[in-house]
Amino acid sequence: MMTLPLVVGVDGSDSSLQAVDWAVDEAARHGLSLRLVHASLWERYEGALPSSGLDRPSERVLTEHIVASAAERAERRDPDVKVFTDVIPEDAVETLLREGNNASALVTGSRGRGGLPGLLLGSVGLAVAARAHCPVIVVRGDSAGLAGGHERILLGAGDPVTSGEAVRFAFREAETRGCVLDVVRAWRRPAHEVTGPPEPDGAPGRLYEERAAALLHALLHDAVADHPGVRVRGVTAEGPARRILVRRSAAADLVIVGARRRAGHFGLQLGRVSHTLLHHAYCPVAIVPQLV
Repeated sequence: MMTLPLVVGVDGSDSSLQAVDWAVDEAARHGLSLRLVHASLWERYEGALPSSGLDRPSERVLTEHIVASAAERAERRDPDVKVFTDVIPEDAVETLLREGNNASALVTGSRGRGGLPGLLLGSVGLAVAARAHCPVIVVRGDSAGLAGGHERILLGAGDPVTSGEAVRFAFREAETRGCVLDVVRAWRRPAHEVTGPPEPDGAPGRLYEERAAALLHALLHDAVADHPGVRVRGVTAEGPARRILVRRSAAADLVIVGARRRAGHFGLQLGRVSHTLLHHAYCPVAIVPQLV
């Protein structure tokens, strides 16, 4: 049972308020508290900026207003969810990564207040998703996916070394929501076989499909036994995993993928599938790290 809070990065943008709404509902489902965190370097730079002579609120006042407004929004959405707030005068990415060490998950919007036009995912959300050691949910997608009306969770089944935690996370989500869990394992034939002569018996790529099905069965075996009440539909599909999952995310409330985290490595650790989903999925995306 998860007891650590959900931590949400807030910056006053419409995207972060959308993340607050999603996180309130998620916290209520799991019986968690909610911690709203705003981090920026305003303290470092505020005193160095020349005064304009205008009577404007300080950056500290503005940031406190952002957090207070987000807390009021959360409490209106569900008064039973406990909400805590914090304003931290530090770099947003480093702050959220540190906060993630004491969180059940980190939740961010898909674009920040300072996002550039045409940027599909803000730099803070991308960096946190690529480095955090706890699950990160980037709240994005169309209205149906955000509202949770599909009653379906989508799990991208990757390699066993990167998918164990993601599988456990997905089953907990499906069990808590009482919804269907769709698990997809993509497979592809080697390029030289794709361009070669047709295979006999009208079964192109059968060997690769069977391998994908076997891996899917092995990956889900223990979790199915541990969560007998979860309705699971495992399928294999030929093609690039990132395209398959983006397309199927249009009928899901949350898409989940695993990510490898190497101990002692501090750079970005995000594969092509995760990167594509974070920019193009039709519903919120959960990146669940696996330490290796």
